[in-house]
Amino acid sequence: MGRLKPMLVKEFLQMLRDPRMRLVVFGMPVMQMLIMAFALTTDVTRIRTALYDRDRSVASRALVDAFGAGGYFRMVAAPETEAEARRLLDAGQVQAMLAIASGFGEDLSAGRPAAVQVVCDGTDSNTTAIVLGYAEAIVAGFSARQGACGGPVTVAVRAWYNPNQESPLYYVPALIAVMLLVFSIMLTSIGIVREKEIGTIEQVMVTPIANFEFILGKTIPYMITGYLTMTAMLAAAVGIFGVRIHGSLVLLYLLTGIYLAGNLGLALWVSAGARTQQQALLTAFLIIMPCVMLSGFMFPIHNMPLPVQAATWLNPMRWYLTILRGVVTKGVGLATLWPAAAAQGALAVGFIFLASRRFRKTLR
Repeated sequence: MGRLKPMLVKEFLQMLRDPRMRLVVFGMPVMQMLIMAFALTTDVTRIRTALYDRDRSVASRALVDAFGAGGYFRMVAAPETEAEARRLLDAGQVQAMLAIASGFGEDLSAGRPAAVQVVCDGTDSNTTAIVLGYAEAIVAGFSARQGACGGPVTVAVRAWYNPNQESPLYYVPALIAVMLLVFSIMLTSIGIVREKEIGTIEQVMVTPIANFEFILGKTIPYMITGYLTMTAMLAAAVGIFGVRIHGSLVLLYLLTGIYLAGNLGLALWVSAGARTQQQALLTAFLIIMPCVMLSGFMFPIHNMPLPVQAATWLNPMRWYLTILRGVVTKGVGLATLWPAAAAQGALAVGFIFLASRRFRKTLR
């Protein structure tokens, strides 16, 4: 113990003497636990729903009220045509659509079976199953309340995309986004720190290279490697898991480059401010976990509290998941995906700019 005690004191002092390390060790885990506890829930509520009511009768209005009464479905749009309803599903503005055919009220009053249809987005197989289960339960309750006064109400449910609800078609593309995030941030975050530890950063300081050029020099090799990794994972997804790419592969690769650039800029920003590789890796890990959890991969973003939803706008993985689902599962193009592409591009420019600024401040 006499020999061990000085070693323990030295390790604790080395770990905790840096204020940033104290924040990483004690502050960040508690903050993340509090945020996750509020944000992560398996409940599916506030489902953005389009109402396509061609009957517009008292009976159809009563059914719509039944859907909105429990707080699970929230009517946010009322398309007039099927094309408009499909556009809303393509753009991800709604997650489900309640379609009521003309004559619904007359059939109900005459004692004939009255049918309604619930169409769900289908890109998330688990959420889709829950949403369709809610719909069937609400329609069954509404039909039971009619009793002898009206005919039975039947519901036809359908997943618009991924109609067979094959889980690999949802999880495998999302795992590509996760792996690209982990690869780009974990490896790149130690880039500048390694230069500091081995002493080659002084050579960079005396070379006639601008900060932005230095950041690009650090970013481009990892981006090329990220493209190769993404290609290998995509080939495995198609060849082994049967994932079908319905949209433009060129568009997917272009937008993947923006995603990688944003991740690499964020990682270099971490690396520029860290003093050791251990500190950089710990900080990178504390960034990766919330990025994955708050991306919509495991938990729907619309179920999270509004402040957390606002924070997800700074998460590049959130926008890349929207792009992946749009190109791979839905087959839509840039005309639909431009908001996610613009947000992702803004984050990439911002992170690379912050990394170049922090590098300059670090050297001074």
